[in-house]
Amino acid sequence: MLRPVNDLKGYALLATNGPIGHVVDVLFDDRHWAIRYLVVDTGTWLADRRVLISPMSLGHPDWMLQQLPVAMTKERVERSPDVDTRQPVSRQHELEQLAYYGHPVYWEGTELWGMGAYPGLLAGTPVATRVPVEPAPVAGAGNSHLHSCEALVGYQILATDGDLGHVENFLVEDETWAIRYLVVNTSNWWGGHHVLIAPPWVETMSWADSTVSVDLTRAAIKSAPPYDAAALFDRQQEAAMHEHYGRSRYWSVDPTEK
Repeated sequence: MLRPVNDLKGYALLATNGPIGHVVDVLFDDRHWAIRYLVVDTGTWLADRRVLISPMSLGHPDWMLQQLPVAMTKERVERSPDVDTRQPVSRQHELEQLAYYGHPVYWEGTELWGMGAYPGLLAGTPVATRVPVEPAPVAGAGNSHLHSCEALVGYQILATDGDLGHVENFLVEDETWAIRYLVVNTSNWWGGHHVLIAPPWVETMSWADSTVSVDLTRAAIKSAPPYDAAALFDRQQEAAMHEHYGRSRYWSVDPTEK
């Protein structure tokens, strides 16, 4: 099921022996467009410290109660390596976090989560502790592929023939934690019309200019099926949108399907 990322803010994280805190942001990698960490504000429990929790640590979410169970104790989280979540998170910080929690690295392997398609299936997977394949970042540098969803909200969307709106939200698949769509607000152009843009249709993102360029025309986007956050968005509507753009469906298993 697809869920708005902004709705995750405020969700409570519950350790096996009590509450940890609540979600204030999520970090995604822009190569695979998957949420890699929840940024959790621990409040006064850890002196206003923020911690990173991977979806690999989560149990089955209670979406009705807005609770995310974590398969560890509060003390385990308290002793986790320090990382300033308000600054770019380096690959070295990620390696320390993943090794501490006993998680495999997600950037090595053929699946969305490295060794598997679902983060929840990776419990007990051997941890890769060697140096990552990609070149190590320079001291103090962040992971150039890991970004805040909150920071991306407001970025201008550029079609092949001009601008058309801005990023307002994201839709994430709640089993894989893959971001399937950017929710684009076109109110400055088409009177409050919202549309969806899939990550594979993104050509480039400019963090310096706060823009996202897509390989679609303004006319194609304007005539696309609108998105209504208050209404049910089902697989049939997804299929109609992909058909409109003439793009492949990410869920297709039949090679004859678009």
